[in-house]
Formats: sequence, structure tokens, C-alpha cells
Amino acid sequence: MSVSLPLPADHSLLPPVLVGPLLRRLEPTRLVLWLVGSRALTLTLRLQGVDIRLDAGQCTIIPVGTHAFIHLIDVPLDAALPCDVLIEYDLLITDRNGIHSGILEWAPHLLYGEAHCPNFVLRSRIDQLLHGSCRKPHHPAADGLLCVDRLLESEPEACKRPTLLMMSGDQVYADDVAGPMLRAIHALIERLGLFDERLDGAVVSDSAKLYEHPASYYHRADLLPALESNETLRERFFGGARKPIFTSSSADNHLVTFAEVMAMYLLVWSPTSWTLIAPQPPALTPERRKRYALEQTRIEEFKKGLGGVGRAMAHLPCLMIFDDHDITDDWNLSAQWEETAYGHPFSKRIIGNALLAYMLCQGWGNNPDAFGGMLERTRLLSASGQDRYLDSDIQDSLIDELLSFQKWHYVLPTRPALVVLDTRTRRWRSEMTLRQPSGLLDWEALSELQQELLDHPSAIIVSPAPIFGVKLIETVQRVFSWCGYPLLVDAENWMAHRGAAQVILNIFRHSRTPGNYVVLSGDVHYSFVYEVLIRHRKAGPRIWQITSSGIKNEFPPALLEWFDRLNRWLYSPRSPLNWLTKRRRMRIVPHVPEHAEAGERLWNSAGIGQVFFNEKGQPLDIYQHNADGSPKTRMVAPEISEAVE
Repeated sequence: MSVSLPLPADHSLLPPVLVGPLLRRLEPTRLVLWLVGSRALTLTLRLQGVDIRLDAGQCTIIPVGTHAFIHLIDVPLDAALPCDVLIEYDLLITDRNGIHSGILEWAPHLLYGEAHCPNFVLRSRIDQLLHGSCRKPHHPAADGLLCVDRLLESEPEACKRPTLLMMSGDQVYADDVAGPMLRAIHALIERLGLFDERLDGAVVSDSAKLYEHPASYYHRADLLPALESNETLRERFFGGARKPIFTSSSADNHLVTFAEVMAMYLLVWSPTSWTLIAPQPPALTPERRKRYALEQTRIEEFKKGLGGVGRAMAHLPCLMIFDDHDITDDWNLSAQWEETAYGHPFSKRIIGNALLAYMLCQGWGNNPDAFGGMLERTRLLSASGQDRYLDSDIQDSLIDELLSFQKWHYVLPTRPALVVLDTRTRRWRSEMTLRQPSGLLDWEALSELQQELLDHPSAIIVSPAPIFGVKLIETVQRVFSWCGYPLLVDAENWMAHRGAAQVILNIFRHSRTPGNYVVLSGDVHYSFVYEVLIRHRKAGPRIWQITSSGIKNEFPPALLEWFDRLNRWLYSPRSPLNWLTKRRRMRIVPHVPEHAEAGERLWNSAGIGQVFFNEKGQPLDIYQHNADGSPKTRMVAPEISEAVE
């Protein structure tokens, strides 16, 4: 496999760190960091002037290639960190000669101004946070994570630092990949020696043959077995699921192998890996060459901002949860989808590889305590790859465990409590027909959620899909579901399943659950804010649905404008259509974007959301920072007495 211009073959020239450090979970007596090195590194954490040599109990190293080693750093602290002050930290690498080098030497792009090392702030409560979802590298919009970098650079005071960055889904697009990005992925696999694997149920027998196959670029559907029974499988993963209402997504470069997904993570969070490769275009038809060239310009723009992205993620605690594109489009949308996808070894491997990479690159850092046993089995898998190929039996067994794993969700012991939902793997299957959309959480998971919320005065819930969405769009999704085509319109919303909808609404109405809820969501590629009140109840609760999407993605502008306008007409306060919805007992008060045209309620601009909270956990101010550099947009709340939907 040769996909790039010749580069020095001496692997001793590789930089010691390929990605990171990323600052992950932060608590008074715990610091969690993540990085990828080109070798197993001897590390020392320097924190508040004290050096902590990281041993095997504090730094788990998992090889994913000959020259790629994930370092999972989880450091318990003897003394609690101070709150609301800047705390400097450094990671010292000790080379073979015993010489220490800090971040200033090996990753100066991660530092602000004249700083010699990164810093962070442990906030005593969540008084503000940043959030967003949906970061597609080849989308023409600017990268919203650079808004985070600019904000941190302009606000050096500790008291003005956001508590955390919450990324609520689609941090990577494993299913929608540009040709130049896939070419870079293959070049990086070759450069770092990422492990190969054997493939069961595909035209190609292993990953090396996949990368070399003429159909590997823009034609991956051709690599499936040519059997009529696999037509649904072809459409699901490689045909490009056409969505005439919302998006027209393309899956013809869908990532397949574990190495491909790992390389994607290395290329979207740091500029360093890009310096190691010089990918050249593959042989393509004239039409594909034109598409490749357009995508190349967008990937080049994306690369320019990666230094700022890495810098922001080294200074601000980053919490994450998956949505569908982190794994594959429409992941677990219906029981029929599950039967099709998990009933074939090739599609099951595709999903499992992406989920394994998610665990190592995203899931572990959210809640390290949940993954101890899983990491041990992952180390067995990586050990088997030392002879080039991962052991298929170990890999498939690990994938089976990941697919049945039920601890992707997590709760932060913050004030207010931050509850992050897994709305992808614990779904409530439709009782009517296997083709109907599943509920986003099953009854057991919803019962656990209620227990988590009991007796909290306020809570922040992270739901990748909005709990309270745009009624017209949900109606369109319902119509397509009734007609048997939920996949055409991503018919995934909380109100699409009767049982899940009733239970989540009852949780909000429970007398012992919080009086103030803030629901943070993404997924939809536009931003909006709704305040939700229970009709005929003066005592509450009060609910705010705050949606920020996408970080680097947008909804088709003309289509969204019409949806926004029609939604205001059809679901006006006096419209009888409101009584046909499951939210008829709730009053929906939309906030208005400050810079929007008259009446507009949906904001369509890539960027990042920012929410300020008072002592009661209620939103004080809600902003959308725009990636295109235009002034930030304030989401203005009307008086509660004003007309509502």
C-alpha cells in the first residue's frame, strides 16, 4: 500500500506525542488526561510544582500499532485541588538518556501567549459551560471548536473560564468521510503501522486488501458479497442513505477497520499526524476527481485550525457522548435495523470497530471507573496485533461485550448535577412493528434516570437528541415512519415512541425530581432554545431545552427557513394541532435569536453554545458563538406571559 509521497523511514524521527494531552474528567482529587504517543512513554505529571511519576497504576498504555500507543492517564491526588484558580500542569517525557522535556518542547502549539505549560480551572460549581455536537471535517462551514480556543485566549481570568466543554455527539463521522480524509487515513495507517485485521463476510479477506482495492474510494458498497439478501446491508452502510427532507448523506467511504477509525481520531484532534504524511490522490474517474478536489480544499481549511483545537482541549475539561455518526448513520434506529446490522459478520465488525475506538478515545475519559475489565480485554487484543494481524476471535468476543455494555452513560458530582444519557444502546423497541423507530431509552434506563434525579434541586441533562424538538419536523418524521420509511428522515426523537415519551414526561412531572432542568442537546444541525412549563402547575418544574448544533455542520438554509416558518404557522399558540402532540400538557416558550429576522426561532450557523447559570441552576444567559466570526448570538427569552406554542 503506497498512498503518500516518500517520507523519512527512520521511525526515531517520529514526534513522541501524536495527539494530546486532552484534559478529560476533572475532580478535586482526580485528574484524567488522554494522549497518543509514537511509543510507550515514560511520563511525569508536574502539578502545582510537584512531580508525580506516572506508573502502570496511573497510566495505562494500549498499543494500537507499531508506532501508536494510547496513554490513559488517571491520577488520584492526595490533596484536593483549589477551586476557581488557574492551576498549571505539565507532562514531562523522559527519554532514553534520562532527559526530561515538557509540553513547551514537544507541543508548543498547545500553549497560549508566553506560557510555559497549559493550565486549567476546577470550578466550585457549574456557573457556565460550552456545548455542541456534529463536527464533520469536510463540511464547508468553519470549525466551531475554534470558537472555544478564541474564547479561552480572550478570557485569561480564572473566574471567567467555562467549567467544561460538553460535546454531545458526532465528534467524528465514521460513516461520512471525504476522499482526501480517507486517503490521509490510509497514509497514516502505513506510516504508524496501525494493526491489520482479517475481515469475514466481505469481498476482501483482510484490511490490507481493503486499502488497496480499487473500490476502496467512493465505492465501498462493491466490497460486500454480491448476494441479493445483502441488499439491505448495502444500503445501510455503503449506499449513501438519501434523506430528501433533511440531509443527503454519503456513506460510500464508510470506515471499516479499527485502524481506520483510530487514524481518524488522530487526524481530527491534532495537527501533528498531518505532518507525518503527504497523501496523493488515488486513481479516480473524472467525476470522482472533481469531487475529490472540492473535498481537498475543505480538508485543507480544516487542517489549519487543528492547532487551536488541540490547544483548547488541553486547557478545558472535555466530556463526550456518542451519537450515531460516531459509529454509523441511524445506529440502532429500529429493531429491524438492529437485526439487519448485527446479523451479518461484516456489518457487526464495522460497528464494533467504531465502538472500540470510541471507548478508547472518548468513552474511557468520561468515566474511567466503568472500563477496568474492558481495558484488560482490549490489551489482550492489542497484544495479538504485534504480529501484524489482530486475533479475530479476541476481536469478535470484545465487540460482543461492547455491544452489550450498559455503562456508557455517566453522572458528574457537580453543582448542579450533570447527567449524560446514552440514547443509542439502551433503546425501547417498538411494540407495534420492527420497522418503527425505537424509543431513545428503554423503561429500565428511564427508571435509573429517575433515581439519579431524585431530590436534586436542579440538574443538567445531556441528551444527544432534543427531548423537546421542533413539532413540524417531528411530525414529518412521524409521517415517514407511518409509511415505513423512518431511515429516510432520521426519525429519531423522544416523541417518536409512545412509551419512552410518556415516561420521560412523567419524570419531569415527578414531585421529587428537580425543580429546574436544563436539557443540552445537539444532533439536528441547527440551534434553538425552548422554555417548557407544565400547564396548570405554578410550582414548576421549569425546563429549558437548549440545542446547539453543529460544531462544523449546518442545515440546508432554505429548507430550514421554510420549516421554521411553517412550524410557527401550523403550531401557533391557538392551533388545534398542538393537542395532537404528546406535549399538549406543556407550554413551550421559544427564545428568539438576537440577530434573527422577525419571527425566526431556529438559528442556523456552525459554532458552539454557551450557557451561564445562576445559583439555582437556572440559565441566566444563552449564547451561540458563530464559527464564521460574526458576533455571538444571544437567545433572548420572552416574558412567560407572552404567547406560547
